Amino acid sequence: MDRRSFQKSLVASMGTAALAGTDALAFSPAERAAGSRTTNPIGISTYSLWRFKNDEFKDVSKCIDFAAESGFDGVEILLYQISQTELLSNSALQAIKRRAFVHGLPLYGMSTHQGFVSPDREVRKMNIELTIGQIELCYKLGIPTMRVNTGRWGTSKNFDALMANRGIEPPLPGYKEEDGFPWVIDALEKCLPTAEKCGVVMGLENHWGLGLTPEGVMRIVDAVQSPYLQVTLDTGNFLEDPYPKLEKLVPNAVLVQAKTYYGGGEWYTLDLDYQRIAKLLRNGKYQGWVSLEFEGKEDYKSAIPKSLKLLRDAFRLEG
Repeated sequence: MDRRSFQKSLVASMGTAALAGTDALAFSPAERAAGSRTTNPIGISTYSLWRFKNDEFKDVSKCIDFAAESGFDGVEILLYQISQTELLSNSALQAIKRRAFVHGLPLYGMSTHQGFVSPDREVRKMNIELTIGQIELCYKLGIPTMRVNTGRWGTSKNFDALMANRGIEPPLPGYKEEDGFPWVIDALEKCLPTAEKCGVVMGLENHWGLGLTPEGVMRIVDAVQSPYLQVTLDTGNFLEDPYPKLEKLVPNAVLVQAKTYYGGGEWYTLDLDYQRIAKLLRNGKYQGWVSLEFEGKEDYKSAIPKSLKLLRDAFRLEG
């Protein structure tokens, strides 16, 4: 058999194998229970432990150890928790990746911050460069998705004031909300070549600013039209009537950040029905990571295990 005939035979056999594989994947409920995972993968954001105040867990490595001991499937890193010293040391970064690996925990996501909602071109350029650097950091750590924000107008006195106003913030004097969308779209488009090269999917979160509504998030995602800009769906950032709003984002979701508020929240408390949320996601064929973001006042030692059980029970896969 010459090489060309061999190649044709190989392609044909691969096609047959692929069809056989399709049939093999049609598991019965009993077969699924016997072999494959029974829930969406459930991870924890390091933010759940640090919360900008718990110095014990500022160190990402300690968060990774806690996640392994607690039975989580993976870890999402809040970039603020990686020190400047670590950022400047490739060996320190690789030590974080190695620590997760030896625990059997994927580093599946990174939460970052940027601000594209500014009329100042230089401010936007600085944030584009910042975001490109963050994408490259994800690549170094083997992280496949990165949470991004639109940024805010900056007219609130502080974050407490923003929360007191239910996340609503007026534009800068002389501007309107509409002005911000082209700035954000242009900025994210400039980040795309790096995201594509690094294989890192940016997930635009429903996180205040122009991402306050599902319509705002999807206006940006639809304008950019790239598989490397999708949605990070945060269950706790729609303060009124959340379920229909969350449902609008499900088709583009690449990561779900699941808020819990045991002991009451810092700024607000939502009584979220995770059975309902999980059903919305299943109906939308979402199979990816669910990342715990604990925001309650209860001690983490009791609240985080309860949160994990809540999410395991809710996101159990149907047979």
